[in-house]
Amino acid sequence: MTLEILTSDLLSPLRHGFFTRRGGASSGIFEGLNCGLGSSDQREAVELNRARVADAMGVTLDHLARVNQVHSPDVAVIEEAHNTPVSADAMVTRVPGIALSILTADCQPVLLADPAAGVIGAAHAGWRGALDGVLEATIDTMVNLGASRDRITAVIGPTISQRAYEVGPEFFEDFMAENPENARFFTNGEGDRFLFDLPGLGLQKLRSAGIREAEWTRHCTYSDPERFYSYRRATHERQADYGRLISCIRL
Repeated sequence: MTLEILTSDLLSPLRHGFFTRRGGASSGIFEGLNCGLGSSDQREAVELNRARVADAMGVTLDHLARVNQVHSPDVAVIEEAHNTPVSADAMVTRVPGIALSILTADCQPVLLADPAAGVIGAAHAGWRGALDGVLEATIDTMVNLGASRDRITAVIGPTISQRAYEVGPEFFEDFMAENPENARFFTNGEGDRFLFDLPGLGLQKLRSAGIREAEWTRHCTYSDPERFYSYRRATHERQADYGRLISCIRL
């Protein structure tokens, strides 16, 4: 099956893509393009999936850069291809021929670019990372490498939508303690539950950091099991594990 790759005009003309699960070699609960080396999927299948992604991005597998994601605000500057990932949740580079890759399964994959400066970024932004500043840190690092804040464009790929993201009162209270204006990202659910707008938070963070052109592709990972992996859906269905989607950008 052919790979399905979602793109955005905001990142044109750079090669990039938010890959769905279609077109992969994994089977069972991982059926499709599972690119999570940390999953319990067969290693050979994951490596084959990653090789297909690298080929689609026009790079060799060893030039598909990755990080060990830990829900942090940390950013790695990628200056050369290597196979030993550092612990971080975002990457920035100005080196042509290296594809930055981020794995997600409900969290936000965010791809950023300033083609005029030749600087790109990719971030994994769950609620914790977004709240702690991973997007702002990614933008700051891009600027340090020569990007211009008013030229950077950013796109949030498939992520869990507000209608599918139910949280408890403690979650809401933590956000209110951080900033009362965070109430804008919540609506009332059933009983004492709330529905949380993760991509809304991401867009607000990007725009507050000076990014004038930012968008969400409006694909919900939870609601479309044929196209996307979802940690929350797998948990609700009591599955033993879940696949990881990959999102990439390169100069």
